[in-house]
Amino acid sequence: MAKNVRSKPAWRCAECGNESAKWYGRCPECQAWGTLEEVGVPKAALAKIVAGAPSAPARPIGEVDVEAARARRTGVSELDRVLGGGLVPGAVVLLAGEPGVGKSTLLLEVAFRWAARDGASSPALYVTGEESAGQVRLRAERTGNVHDAMYLAAESDISAILAHVDQVDPGLLVVDSVQTLSTTAVEGTAGGVTQVRTVTAALVALAKERGLPVVLVGHVTKDGSIAGPRVLEHLVDVVLHFEGDRHSTLRLVRGVKNRFGPADEVGCFELVDDGIRGVPDPSGLFLNKRELAVPGTAVTVTVEGKRPLVGEVQALVSRSALPTPRRAVSGLDSARVAMALAVLERRGGIRLSDQDVFVATVGGMRITEPVADLALTLAVASAASGRALPPDLVVLGEVGLAGEVRRVHGVKSRLAEAARLGFVKALIPPDCEVPEGVRARVCPDLGTALDIMEAVAQGR
Repeated sequence: MAKNVRSKPAWRCAECGNESAKWYGRCPECQAWGTLEEVGVPKAALAKIVAGAPSAPARPIGEVDVEAARARRTGVSELDRVLGGGLVPGAVVLLAGEPGVGKSTLLLEVAFRWAARDGASSPALYVTGEESAGQVRLRAERTGNVHDAMYLAAESDISAILAHVDQVDPGLLVVDSVQTLSTTAVEGTAGGVTQVRTVTAALVALAKERGLPVVLVGHVTKDGSIAGPRVLEHLVDVVLHFEGDRHSTLRLVRGVKNRFGPADEVGCFELVDDGIRGVPDPSGLFLNKRELAVPGTAVTVTVEGKRPLVGEVQALVSRSALPTPRRAVSGLDSARVAMALAVLERRGGIRLSDQDVFVATVGGMRITEPVADLALTLAVASAASGRALPPDLVVLGEVGLAGEVRRVHGVKSRLAEAARLGFVKALIPPDCEVPEGVRARVCPDLGTALDIMEAVAQGR
């Protein structure tokens, strides 16, 4: 006689969806704290699975038709760059960003371009769950994104959205936003873990079944991560972050995950009065144009995806009136700045322990590459000594804890971009290839770089 199996509660992680038979303070799968929720009794032991009829016979990979999976351009070149060429049929794209950054404005532009190009045979359907249809229409009129083949629906129920898709038969579906959708098939409020997981799975199934590209708008938390369960990012094919400073018109679309192309590309946009437009050459936005040299500034070149961007690092050093001097950082990694200041004081002999140090980038640019280490240290040294670097000088190099200047990848392409903008002098690490038209001086260590800066400031 078989023993009765005692029913026990099951626990599911809100981040990764992992199920366990008992509660843990920390998920054993994704290591997140406090994310396990009780969902009922665990599932019974799986029955024996038998072979079924396949939906289509397996074929040699060389015989698979790839034309149906070719990406189609959205008409917004900077977004196509990040997507890897455009939207793939059946792809689900998640675009996340802070409130007011311009997500809805950008996607209205995408829907309009799609409708204007393929509207006769492939209209665009824009579904809003946050605003009324009238509010979206007013924004579309203000930005000039109104077209007869562009359909608009204000719905928050996933069943109603599926009915709209059946009626319109669109070639592109935009949903703003996934956190506002809900379904009566499961319990919970809109934006909750269960609701977001269920409606996203339904939209993914719709996209794959119809070959319909779907773009979802997502919210972000206070720390900048995508709101909702982590499984949301696993379900979709592409994850994009839309970021930008509220006090700047510059916006960046950064690829985080992409199953159809590179996951490290960046698209640049500028908010204007009549909408949003791509910026194919953004390097000039990150420079403070001046003819005379100013102490405390240094120019470097960072690479975002495959695009070199010329940016400026500024520093200000002043005697501190506090027992603990201030360290303020904007646009750079604060931990790396602290390390660079320590190396500059220990290896470069510049006293900073009783000085307030303020470091920032220009134009809202964020630099995370170590290539900016040498520019950062020279900017601080320039601010401390009052000696300015030449305005046509660009600085590249990673600075180690021993004071050595290390190589960085792509020095030739970085210098070529700087030369295009008028920079003819460079300080670089050893063993780097230099393009024509750039006069480069090699800096094997920080001491040599400081000596060169001193000589240049004195006109030698």
